[in-house]
Amino acid sequence: MTNHQNAFKEYVGKLGLGMAIAFSASAFAQADTAGVQPQAEQLLRKMSDFLGKQNQFSVTTENTIEAVLTSGQKLQYDSPATLYVKRPNLMKASRKGDLVDQEFYYDGKTLTLFSPSNKYYATSPAPATIDQTINMARDELDVIAPGGDFIYQSSYDALIKDAESGFYVGKALVDGVKCDHLAFRGKEVDWQLWIQEGDKPLPKKYVITSKLMAGAPQFTVLINKWNLAPQLSGSMFSFKPPKDAIQINFLRMTTEAESAKR
Repeated sequence: MTNHQNAFKEYVGKLGLGMAIAFSASAFAQADTAGVQPQAEQLLRKMSDFLGKQNQFSVTTENTIEAVLTSGQKLQYDSPATLYVKRPNLMKASRKGDLVDQEFYYDGKTLTLFSPSNKYYATSPAPATIDQTINMARDELDVIAPGGDFIYQSSYDALIKDAESGFYVGKALVDGVKCDHLAFRGKEVDWQLWIQEGDKPLPKKYVITSKLMAGAPQFTVLINKWNLAPQLSGSMFSFKPPKDAIQINFLRMTTEAESAKR
């Protein structure tokens, strides 16, 4: 047995048989229940309602994505991100990590994606609201906004639409903060969410597990800091290209029907 296996066995042993039995009886049994349980739905909606009432906020996250090699071995890549939102039509985000270096700007009229490492940027006309712009970027440009699920005015609708079942796991600590742990299942992904207890039910951790890709890779978002009263100026949401920046065009997605006509 390797040192890693010994360490894992020792950790599991320290949890205690009683805890393992109690957890399996409460949480694992609930996982087989069809549909979304009321407690999980209520906590998710409470979080969504609270976030939707925030006219502006900023948030910093640590994001980790897994890649599965043909051998089955998994690799992890990190990309810290920062997001600024001012409803209804201002958003700025940046993420810089092992695989990505991007900045997003939305000023109510245009959406710009900028890569500081190579100085390329692309700009597209955008709809009048953040929600509409997130959808347009995903559906037409294949651009996913960092933390997009939680930016919507109703994050509940965005999160729950593909859930086939969901249940309340229990209490948990995330970065020292007491949270309610929820787990959901869908056709393509399973996902978990940890929501801060109390009168500010903010998401603290979010894990998505692929069910279609070999090795079931995960995408993890650990939310380090929420600021519900940031000092935001309108100018910070408008992109001003550096002198040596190079403008390119977005490669727009097309439907099968549109492709067939060409």
